[in-house]
Amino acid sequence: MTKLSGTNFSGTKFIFVTGGVVSSLGKGIAASSLGALLQARGYSVRLRKLDPYLNVDPGTMSPFQHGEVYVTEDGTETDLDLGHYERFTGVSALASDSTTTGKIYSSVLAKERRGDYLGATIQVVPHIIDEIKAFITGNLKGEDFLICEIGGTVGDIEGLPFLEAIRQLSNDLGRENTLFVHLTLVPYIAAAGELKTKPTQHSVKELLSFGIQPDILLCRCDRPIPKEAKHKLGLFCNVHPERVIEAKDIDTIYQVPVSYHQEGLDSQVCHYFGLDVKKDVQLEKWHTVVDRIHHPDGYVDIAIVGKYVQLLDAYKSLSEAFVHAGIANNVKVNLHWLDSENPETFEDELVGMHGVLVPGGFGERGIAGKLKAIQIAREKKIPYLGICLGMQLAVIEAARNLLGLKDASSTEFGPTPTPIVAMMTEWMDGQSLQNRSKEGNLGGTMRLGSYPCKIQKGSLAHKIYDSSSIEERHRHRYEVNMTYHDRLKEAGLIFTGLSPDEQLPEIVERQDHPWFVGVQFHPELKSRPFDPHPLFVSFIEAAVHQERLV
Repeated sequence: MTKLSGTNFSGTKFIFVTGGVVSSLGKGIAASSLGALLQARGYSVRLRKLDPYLNVDPGTMSPFQHGEVYVTEDGTETDLDLGHYERFTGVSALASDSTTTGKIYSSVLAKERRGDYLGATIQVVPHIIDEIKAFITGNLKGEDFLICEIGGTVGDIEGLPFLEAIRQLSNDLGRENTLFVHLTLVPYIAAAGELKTKPTQHSVKELLSFGIQPDILLCRCDRPIPKEAKHKLGLFCNVHPERVIEAKDIDTIYQVPVSYHQEGLDSQVCHYFGLDVKKDVQLEKWHTVVDRIHHPDGYVDIAIVGKYVQLLDAYKSLSEAFVHAGIANNVKVNLHWLDSENPETFEDELVGMHGVLVPGGFGERGIAGKLKAIQIAREKKIPYLGICLGMQLAVIEAARNLLGLKDASSTEFGPTPTPIVAMMTEWMDGQSLQNRSKEGNLGGTMRLGSYPCKIQKGSLAHKIYDSSSIEERHRHRYEVNMTYHDRLKEAGLIFTGLSPDEQLPEIVERQDHPWFVGVQFHPELKSRPFDPHPLFVSFIEAAVHQERLV
């Protein structure tokens, strides 16, 4: 048996989630839902993600290719599935819960350069595989279950080391402590008038070729799977028919845990590990959430003005935060995704919205459209929420249109004589001084993770948070320039949230507007269906009031 480094995982059961047939089947939602079900039975869980791409992290990857970058409390840029993990289980993810092929190879090569391998020939087996195994089993604190999602699709070349690692771990830890869940597709062929099991059979055969026998099949489908088809899948895939679980399409991801429970997923997992199958399952809060989503008292229309609107996964946490705020206000939030590169197409539409949001982003493309949206929201008294770049642009818009500083801009967009927003070269991170420069690696020059903020008493932000001190997650390189603080205040834009040293603006708001708030951080990353973020709740509450005025 390979000696496994790591912390306390004695007694922890390991569940590995793989996917086959096609990508985007929803392994992240499946893993998250299983975690939620095990929690509902009283067990503790931790979820992890192994991504097979060579990037060290998704921080510099295009949102059009990869979707949003999720940021953990400890400042790690990760895959968006970690957002699902947090939203479904409430367990805050850490740097030790996300890795990529790039990170694994970088770590092994760094060790080789230091001489840690004593001159050995470095190979995928054992060195890369052992590094993956150490990651999977490391930094655990005695959780009952570790659910580990393997990114990609079985058969992808880049995913082979991860499959080999979990195969070896199953032997190291014992089959009684490890379970393989394989998510596949059972498509309906209209011409034949039936669901087809062959793609799943081939996917399982591919998985078997790597030495992994799935214990449970999660079968994505758009209609119920007949009993005969389940029996056939079990027979050909060497899986008990009762462990062929139907994963039917539904209209809200928050119904997935309830649906999986009804199909017996958590019962089969407990049965496999010899745990009490009849243990009470507390799913009342999930039923409440689903009922609120399906039976709202009304609706509001919110415009999101961004440049990645062609791929909505680029704003996944944002859209989910609106679902949570809608649940809290018992309304349906209709999101209207407006392309900031084409402002002439949405100006009239904005006036009829009940709220406007400009999200975070990088680069100059689409800035004119975002500035126009902010101006319309300010002048027409439409509730406005600006996040990260959305806050910076609210400051620039005020400087240009209210202070007459026509050259006001951000140094991110190029040289400017009036740098309202600029890269701060130094800031404090705890007790240490951090430095940034334009010449540094893109992924290493940002303020990342959770930072504190002091809120001015009597402000709207103080009322929303009901606190003078908060901590929120950041992901940005540029800061609003405090030099312009007094002049912006004259224009009605108040800095009501600052870093503890009062050098970095965190929250701005207008007191001559019914609801106008900009925040430097990303509140959407901390919103949960059972604990919606107060900023989004208040924003939607203001939108409900606006809807009654329109």
